[in-house]
Amino acid sequence: MKKLLYIKASPRAEKSVSLQLGDAYLAAYKQKYPDAHIDEIDLWEANLPEFDGDSAAAKVSFFGEPAMNEKQKTVYEELVAIFNRFNAADDYLIATPMWNFGMPYKLKQYIDLLSMPGTLFGFEPSKGYIGLLNNKRATIVSTAAIYMPGLSKAYGTDHTTPPLVDWLNFAGIDDVTSVWFYGSKMRSEEDTKSAFEQALADARKAALG
Repeated sequence: MKKLLYIKASPRAEKSVSLQLGDAYLAAYKQKYPDAHIDEIDLWEANLPEFDGDSAAAKVSFFGEPAMNEKQKTVYEELVAIFNRFNAADDYLIATPMWNFGMPYKLKQYIDLLSMPGTLFGFEPSKGYIGLLNNKRATIVSTAAIYMPGLSKAYGTDHTTPPLVDWLNFAGIDDVTSVWFYGSKMRSEEDTKSAFEQALADARKAALG
């Protein structure tokens, strides 16, 4: 049975364009895999723990730092539970808007919580980082109101997709598809509608791929 984790990085609920595209992907995915298990995590409702000093200490123990104290062990167990939920999926769908040219801070927080040595990645001095998540695929659905490829930096720079793709690759996930809906405030009404329909089609295609 296929398992999909749908990661919602927008707080705008039904007004979110990125979530509208994500929902289109999800509908197509369910058509292809009617028995699939779907897990949805709304990062704004998930009550994620802070990544603080105890979290950092729990992680660096992997690299030979002093052993964790009892509080840090409890934090580590919470981080492992968050990771296990993520790792249980075969496929990932990340729906995110561009905020200040990058990803929303809740998505970055989630990534920091997940990125633990010994679970998400390993390390060897002679080889570097080694991603431990294999045979999985991911789709990133992103939206931006102003940014569009080909425009000058006065209209923004994409610091959303490249870091997400790099992180997924770092984790060992090489099968990554990116779907974009750009420049919703930069087009005519007709062009915006056409671009959105194309993004919907791209999202559905990614689900069926």
